[in-house]
Amino acid sequence: MMFQERLKTVQRNISTVRSIIQVNEKLIRAAFGDKSILPQEWGTEADSIIAQLTQDAPEPRDWRIYDHCSVVTRLYAIYERFVEDLIREWIQVLPDLFPVYADLEERICNTHRIGVARLLLDITKNRFGHLSVEEVIRGLFYGASGTGEKYELLPDAFLLHEQNLRKDTLDKLFADAGILSAWSWVEKHRKIKYFVEEIRGSENTAEGELNELIGYRNDAAHGAFIDTILSSNALLELCDFVEALCQALAELVTCQIIKQQTSTGQAQEIGRITEWFKKSQAAVVKVEEKVEEKVEETTLSVGTSVFLMGEAYCQVATIQSIRINDADQESVQTSSGMELGLKFNVKARKKLRLYLVK
Repeated sequence: MMFQERLKTVQRNISTVRSIIQVNEKLIRAAFGDKSILPQEWGTEADSIIAQLTQDAPEPRDWRIYDHCSVVTRLYAIYERFVEDLIREWIQVLPDLFPVYADLEERICNTHRIGVARLLLDITKNRFGHLSVEEVIRGLFYGASGTGEKYELLPDAFLLHEQNLRKDTLDKLFADAGILSAWSWVEKHRKIKYFVEEIRGSENTAEGELNELIGYRNDAAHGAFIDTILSSNALLELCDFVEALCQALAELVTCQIIKQQTSTGQAQEIGRITEWFKKSQAAVVKVEEKVEEKVEETTLSVGTSVFLMGEAYCQVATIQSIRINDADQESVQTSSGMELGLKFNVKARKKLRLYLVK
């Protein structure tokens, strides 16, 4: 995936949050009399260890309030930063996808112009100290004037939101940057659906889950009285939700990039999966057939990375083996309508389409 490194950073940060939740829960239990969590080899030393823990420990409720507040604040920060980084990278790649400024969607251009105007008004504020007036206006000037100079879009012009990133704000932020129906994608994503249906038993929605996280975060950040303290298990489940949400959004933006690259010849649609064998993680792929125009032939080899794309699905997959007519091949030259067996290093499903980025 194009944003794999950013996703790894999210996963690493959330893994740290999980570890802190689990360690602190054990410390709380040990400090207030639960010796069962201490290793048996500590023996009689356990009482001494517990005494040391309780010497400076806060009350259990106060300790859990602190953990609750720190976790929800950190999780929201991870989510918000990831969203902004995704949009930032999307905005930066747009000039390569649309070399002519006038070819950008009107909504993108409008957001850019309005954003530049707002930045010029607020350029002296500390949050924009990294920008100069020249930087702010240069991309708009090159784009709108058509001088032939390659234009740039300033990501800051698209990230001037002041509200928490709830569903509607998130949808607008992506739509203003040219990516429509972001939340619809999120709701249909396999990991979000699994969380809602299996973890929550369909008693909540993805939107409700996000609203709860933001509500907890706002209470924690603004010093309100904390009347709801999530258990360690509930906090761990929030970690799972934020991780799934970030992956869904990363796949959305990756899909948008590949679709546009396909229309400009920077990527190629190979074909679609007609059969999927879960046990072997192998697929029957039928190469695209076109009557009116010749299908561009390409070479697929063992080790080639392709993108598997479908409804709310976009995964990079490495081809581990190729089989044609029950014979293994190291590489194959595709041709219109041919069928081939491909084994991937990831799970897939029927009807997904294969794309190769050139």
